[in-house]
Amino acid sequence: MSAYNYQLIIKNILEWGVNRAPNKEIVYRDLVRYTWSQFYERVKRLANALEELGVKRGTKVAVLDWDTHRYLELYFAVPMMGAILHTINLRLPPEHILYTMKHAEDEVLVVRDEFLPIVERVKDMLPESLRTFIITSDTGTMPETKLEPAYDYESLVKEASPDYEFPELDENTDATIFYTSGTTGLPKGVIFTHRQITLHTLCVALVSLFPGEFHLTSQDVVMPLVPFFHVHSWGMPYVAALLGTKLVLPGRYDWDLILELMRKEGVTYTYCVPTILHALVYHPKAEEYRDVFSRLRASIGGAALPRGLALRARELGMKVTSGYGLSETCPVLTISGYKEHMLDWPEDKKLEVRLKTGLPIPLVKLRVVNEKGEDVPKDEKSIGEIVVRAPWCTREYYKDPEKTKELWKDGWLHTGDLAVWDEDGYVKIVGRLKFVIKSGGEWISPLILEDLLSTHPAVSEVAVIPVPHEKWGERPIAVIVPKAEYKDKITEDDLRKFMLKLADEGKVAKWWIPDRFIFTDSLPKTGTGKVDVLKLIEQYKTLKLE
Repeated sequence: MSAYNYQLIIKNILEWGVNRAPNKEIVYRDLVRYTWSQFYERVKRLANALEELGVKRGTKVAVLDWDTHRYLELYFAVPMMGAILHTINLRLPPEHILYTMKHAEDEVLVVRDEFLPIVERVKDMLPESLRTFIITSDTGTMPETKLEPAYDYESLVKEASPDYEFPELDENTDATIFYTSGTTGLPKGVIFTHRQITLHTLCVALVSLFPGEFHLTSQDVVMPLVPFFHVHSWGMPYVAALLGTKLVLPGRYDWDLILELMRKEGVTYTYCVPTILHALVYHPKAEEYRDVFSRLRASIGGAALPRGLALRARELGMKVTSGYGLSETCPVLTISGYKEHMLDWPEDKKLEVRLKTGLPIPLVKLRVVNEKGEDVPKDEKSIGEIVVRAPWCTREYYKDPEKTKELWKDGWLHTGDLAVWDEDGYVKIVGRLKFVIKSGGEWISPLILEDLLSTHPAVSEVAVIPVPHEKWGERPIAVIVPKAEYKDKITEDDLRKFMLKLADEGKVAKWWIPDRFIFTDSLPKTGTGKVDVLKLIEQYKTLKLE
């Protein structure tokens, strides 16, 4: 008789959390409230229903939905059966959504009723592999649809048996697939296994043992503000299940409702990209919710955390910290916690730590390298590309061996992000390889300029981009969204004087100062809420600079 070969699979995450905290709640908007124990029963019913519809190991089940309790059920039921969950980015252009479904060869589509018209319009263009449609709705009734065969999600769950034994899968079984947002060309597919998701979950949870504002425990109340379709919602649904935290799901984002839910349900932790944090802390009623913000901690990723935004959050009593990861890395690679010698530092000095991209979390090997693949000095000045190894890095771009070879050049995953690092091992991203500004043969960091400009009292949002220049190759310009009370009052000259003052203080080189400051009502955003730099570059590429 041999020893039991324990497999690292998602089932074991959920079962442990449910056993420890069966009565903790999952809340969906102001519509649904149930316990983790009841959630697990519905997950079993859902698995039975999917099996009856022909879902088996390896079947790809795609989802088009907001962040709902049903989506959370699919997060577990589908991979725990041995099938593969395809989380579709519903903010991609329709042609890209179709491309990802065909490329993945989806067989089942779970679609929210409000997205039915979109799917029905392209019914004849859907992949041939797609044979089953499941409709979700908050109305309690099955809507009419041209899709067939179509089933009502709630009826399937209600009528299915609660008795289901999830299989003891091999930990290297594929669990999820999703696609990058396609900022360069068509979206690229990345796949993650049960082992990768389990190790990622354990190591993100482990970070709470170290000092810092990321201190997630079983007593927290968590509200995801990263869409479930985006890189496993940064893996937090799995972490919440492991810890057995109370989970509050916002569905489609409605800022008034979100703030009320935060107050009513006692939310203590959220995570989001900077534009979402901006929407919260600059909400017209933000001052009325100081009681909410004063107990709230937030992890910010997806883009650099601007200093001005962090200071605004701090004004409201909110504690924010930075993290970093990619679609290709499941995603978390770093979180900005403290080392012990930093604990007695003054708050302003600690803020500098939290504004950095962070320190690698357990099991992540991270380097900052030059073009020869050599580590750059840890002097916070020398710029290089971040390359990583971690147990949860995707093994490939799905069906794309050439792009996979580029991604894993020399056995390290190449992020395309440029950074500096310090003697403590903290990294700070200064730009993307594709978007860094090269002026007169020297690099200028758009992120450093954005960080400084964000501290001006008139600036709400800012993006710094390169514009072609006859003499210097490229020069930076700043595209500014002014705060409402400063609109038509702030001028280019005001911002230039502001930056010159910072240059006199040694905070920025004078030749880095943008050649133009352009004011606009809004910045274009990508499907994941980041500023769409490519659109801005295209928009201003013919701008003439003297």
